[in-house]
Amino acid sequence: MSDLPRKAVTRTAKLAALPLGIAGRATWGFGKRIVGESAELVGRELQQRTADQLFKVLGELKGGAMKFGQALSVFESALPEEVAGPYRAALTKLQEAAPPMPTRTVHAVLDERLGEGWHELFLEFEDKPAAAASIGQVHRGVWHDGREVAVKVQYPGAGEALLSDLNQLSRFSRLLGPLIPGMDIKPLIMELKDRVSEELDYGLEAQVQQAHAEEFADDPDVLVPQVVHQSDQVLITEWIDGIPMSEIISDGSQEQRDRAGQLLARFLFSGPARTGLLHADPHPGNFRLLPGGPEGEDDWRLGVLDFGTVDRLPGGLPATIGESLRMTLDGEAETVYELLCEEGFVKETIELDPDAVLDYLLPIIEPAEVEEFTFTRGWMRSQAARIADPRSPAYQLAKQLNLPPSYLLIHRVTLSTIGVLCQLGATVRLREELEEWLPGFVPEDPADGEEAVAEA
Repeated sequence: MSDLPRKAVTRTAKLAALPLGIAGRATWGFGKRIVGESAELVGRELQQRTADQLFKVLGELKGGAMKFGQALSVFESALPEEVAGPYRAALTKLQEAAPPMPTRTVHAVLDERLGEGWHELFLEFEDKPAAAASIGQVHRGVWHDGREVAVKVQYPGAGEALLSDLNQLSRFSRLLGPLIPGMDIKPLIMELKDRVSEELDYGLEAQVQQAHAEEFADDPDVLVPQVVHQSDQVLITEWIDGIPMSEIISDGSQEQRDRAGQLLARFLFSGPARTGLLHADPHPGNFRLLPGGPEGEDDWRLGVLDFGTVDRLPGGLPATIGESLRMTLDGEAETVYELLCEEGFVKETIELDPDAVLDYLLPIIEPAEVEEFTFTRGWMRSQAARIADPRSPAYQLAKQLNLPPSYLLIHRVTLSTIGVLCQLGATVRLREELEEWLPGFVPEDPADGEEAVAEA
């Protein structure tokens, strides 16, 4: 029944060919250097050819290959423009599409999971998939009560495909490193592997999505579709229309870009505070811009999809993030350093200069310094270059800092969200969202505690 296992050999062969292709291009580059072409030109062309092949292969596959490609695509803003430009279209495709599963396979899954009379549950069911992702594809339908629904069907063998692809990719992650300056690819792949079992469990996803749907039910800015029905390998939710975020990135007006960016930042920081959960897959394919925000039909709301990967944060985002961010903005080098040491960002065996740590952090948190900030690819590239250049103090210091395991997913989600904001080129009032939703960013007023005691 499984389409993926039958194609596993082909998929593995394509992935296995990637390091061979990279090695071949390195030899080609060495040859061009011998005949006198500059190292900069040869390096740039080599990087572009490598990226072209990588994203072409990832775009043809499902499983972990596509998952990795989607995760990588949000960091496209960090790439030099002359390299990123030619394959930006390939990155956008990775965010939205994958080869479809055969209709007979879809029907077989529905027979097994919903029963052979599954057609009677629907007034309409479209065999042609409306969207596809790394572990499943979505079909449009009309539920028996008249609601338009999205029917997510998991690929048979999706778990094996995810792990097989990610294991294969991790073997040559060092070769892929230069594609995204300043980014270590291997931890990204390892973290994706850690999330595999969670993402395959549609029961868990249904619980998380419904928790968000109920919390945001009357929200004027964010819409999360309600869960309609769930069983193993099948998840049915309300259908939402709207403009995919990838289309806003490529063709949206500045008004749409700014609104999408503001709502994305709002959802990132308000979600954990309101639900105790962090949506941990912020690539553009998981968001829509829908007309009908608080100002009427000419305004916009953010539609949020796919809750397969989350971080559980019962108390919301850690207060340490807000406290250290506030203290950094206030220039409190010693206090920030002490806090980072306490939380394990600086290992006990290492001693750093607090002022150097402050100098390292300040450019990164520039968007929180001002009332509104315009996120651009140029700004993202400058940050990546600063940390990736072995000659820079930032590079040397970054190597000595540590990322505690409890912050790994939060860190990736924040970086990914910033990557999407830079792709949008959005002007965002980020400080406003931090003051509203980030614990520790606004110092507690002692008077509030005294009032609470008096009331008790």
